Amino acid sequence: MNNQRETAARAQALGDMSAQEFRRFGHELIDWIANYFEHIEDLPVLAQVEPGELKAQLPSTPPGHGESMETILADVDRLIVPALTHWSHPSFFAYFATSTSAPGIFGELLSAAFDVKSMLWRTSPASTELEEVTLDWLRQMLGLDQGMSGFIYDTASVSSMHAIAAAREGVEMRIREEGMSGRKDLPLLRVYASEQAHSSIDKGIITLGLGQRSLRKIPADDQFRMNTKALADAIDEDKRNGILPFCVVATVGTTSTSSIDPVPAIVEICEPHAMWLHVDAAYGGSAAIVPEMRHILDGCDRADSLVLNPHKWLFTPFDCSVLYCRHMDLLRRAFSLVPEYLRTPEQEKVRSGSDYGVQLGRRFRALKLWMIIRYFGHQGLVARIREHCRLAQLFASWVQESPQWKLMAPTPFALVCFRACPTIEGESTEGRKQRLDALNEAIMHAVNATGKAFLSHTKLNDQLTLRLSIGNIRTTEKHVKQVWDLLNQQLEQHT
Repeated sequence: MNNQRETAARAQALGDMSAQEFRRFGHELIDWIANYFEHIEDLPVLAQVEPGELKAQLPSTPPGHGESMETILADVDRLIVPALTHWSHPSFFAYFATSTSAPGIFGELLSAAFDVKSMLWRTSPASTELEEVTLDWLRQMLGLDQGMSGFIYDTASVSSMHAIAAAREGVEMRIREEGMSGRKDLPLLRVYASEQAHSSIDKGIITLGLGQRSLRKIPADDQFRMNTKALADAIDEDKRNGILPFCVVATVGTTSTSSIDPVPAIVEICEPHAMWLHVDAAYGGSAAIVPEMRHILDGCDRADSLVLNPHKWLFTPFDCSVLYCRHMDLLRRAFSLVPEYLRTPEQEKVRSGSDYGVQLGRRFRALKLWMIIRYFGHQGLVARIREHCRLAQLFASWVQESPQWKLMAPTPFALVCFRACPTIEGESTEGRKQRLDALNEAIMHAVNATGKAFLSHTKLNDQLTLRLSIGNIRTTEKHVKQVWDLLNQQLEQHT
């Protein structure tokens, strides 16, 4: 009997946590998370720590022996939570406000338990086929046509990079085989994007070896949309100079203002030049599931690829970015590489994830999105996005009605760009601008320091502009009114 007990103890020491202990702490963690969401408003939105503060409280060497889960979870409360900026807080209005959701968390839990590597159909038939079905559901909800086939990456930065890589493959100049360096037969390849386009387009072009000079930024109009005449002129000028235009990136929901580039007009410019049109709808695209907002994707029936992020506005835990593409053959041609140890009998009849990107193994991301769509349903998701847009319009109306504030851009979605503009007498135009920039920055930092809300900023027409983004599943009118009151309190204190 003693030998049996010793053997059992040794097996336990070399194995995983016991099922009994896993159940115990699993229940405790679910209770902890439920309590976290119930009381999240008691926490400061923005982490109230100084740089290096958490690091100084952690041991500089790893533990030699295992520690109890009680100790570890206690340190989550004591050390980790105070150093968190709470993205799931209903008063998180910075950047693009996002949030997770309960069915999404369950999806992540199951995905972590299954721990599949979705690189081949064989290594995870469920992951491969559920992704295809779920993304076709989403395609239908968005009103995209059947020519668009979906694929999940981690972020829009990576999705857009893969779209540009597919566009480059379509140039038919053997870049995959011969590369670009040292070639005298390869002209400068040009990508065009608005000056309001996300910086990930720049990074993708750098990563692909095209170089920053390959990206030409097109001016925006007074509503921060790509100027299509300037685009057409730039393409014509480049072609006269021996440059090869091959891709245009349009944006539906730019980062600074959520402006919408005129995709139908851009399509008309691209097609005569046989150029690839990629639409970055990472933020705004999800809103197209709302019937009265479907027009935001007008023209995308003729685009070559489109990205949107369910982790931005479909309440999906980060990360989950969807690329829709009409030319999956080009995407596959750009990246497929099948060594002998990955060959399978069914490979010509099925989709293998590793054929469509730089990654070999991929996480089972479709599971959480599938669970979210099933739990909320199309109409439930529509209602939540519709409410966020209503709250943004309500906040924008308060700004418009106040002589102390002004809107700095249109509000097509749930992002409001605004600025304090109290009367400042006796200063030059430049002096007044500098004073107002400093005032708005001070107001933003003061609001954030209260811990009751978190805002971010941008620059529009060279003026510091505050941004209030609504996208959290728990945000209500109460939270929007609270931040408006905070802003006005800080304006009064700083003037």
